[in-house]
Amino acid sequence: MKKVSIIDVARHAGVSVSTVSLVLRQKGKISAATIEKVHAAIEALGYVHNVAAANLRGKTSNLIGLVVDDLNDPFSTRVTASLVQALEAQGYMVFLTQPGRETGRLAACFVSFIRQGVAGVVYLTADSDHRTLPAPVAQSTLPVVVVSQSPVEEKLNSVVRDNRQAGGLATRYLIERGHRNIAYIGGTAGCLIRQERLLGYRAALTQYGLPWRDEFAPACAEETLAVSQSVRQLLEANNKITALLCHSPHAIIGCLEAIHQVGRTVGKDVFLTQQVSLIGFEDMMHVNLTSPSFTYVSSASEETARQAAGLIVRLIHEPGLAAQRITLSGQLIARGSA
Repeated sequence: MKKVSIIDVARHAGVSVSTVSLVLRQKGKISAATIEKVHAAIEALGYVHNVAAANLRGKTSNLIGLVVDDLNDPFSTRVTASLVQALEAQGYMVFLTQPGRETGRLAACFVSFIRQGVAGVVYLTADSDHRTLPAPVAQSTLPVVVVSQSPVEEKLNSVVRDNRQAGGLATRYLIERGHRNIAYIGGTAGCLIRQERLLGYRAALTQYGLPWRDEFAPACAEETLAVSQSVRQLLEANNKITALLCHSPHAIIGCLEAIHQVGRTVGKDVFLTQQVSLIGFEDMMHVNLTSPSFTYVSSASEETARQAAGLIVRLIHEPGLAAQRITLSGQLIARGSA
């Protein structure tokens, strides 16, 4: 079967080849009627536009590489979905890859992007243990936007979460509701997200004249059992604690178990001493199926994706743009747990 060409489309639609080209590239001032005729011809003939060839001819590209180091991370999954949607709405096609942080695989990924002619790359990392980026990312010759849950040292274009703001926001909310003994639960000692949230937590305590207590901020492995054991010991030793800030999904579930083990319940009434208020730091859909639903500080994943999409497109069109660092604040969503 003969391959349908752009010339065939033009003949079928009764327009010039240049008009078809402009319609395909969404350029020029073409009437709605003409656009409709061209699309009707494309559909009738089964024409497939070779975008890669068009990019080579025009020295442009509508391809963007998306590197995700952990698709199991809930924040990364939500950002990926919103980012792809945002870029496709602007006419870009996304190449998704998950090479991890292994330098060799990551370098090969960037080489492949260059060979495929991508216009730019978004690097989405869930790593919260390192302040520096892998060399293939930091040294890339392609326009790159880094999306990270914690700050990075390199002066690259980046979109990051304001974890200090999130920690302070959650703590102030609890204090203003009458809580005076608030603990922060979870996260390993070296976790940068934990460290930043604790800065906000501590600042809020200081603002209201409340003391910092080391034992109220236990670090522990990201495992439900480890969190549960740690929280049970904490609540048994400090029965005046009325609120817990939960670092992660594991922390939320571990706190639930520990609270029930010590004979207390989850709730937001500070005057009922058997109740313990809980606040998380992202929307946990599977946890929110329980009662009460959980109060949380949003991760701003949709806004993160929107900002990253806008920034990479801007970089593509403005190669000399100075490095941009966008920091996004979370919003507290008040529900039944606090």
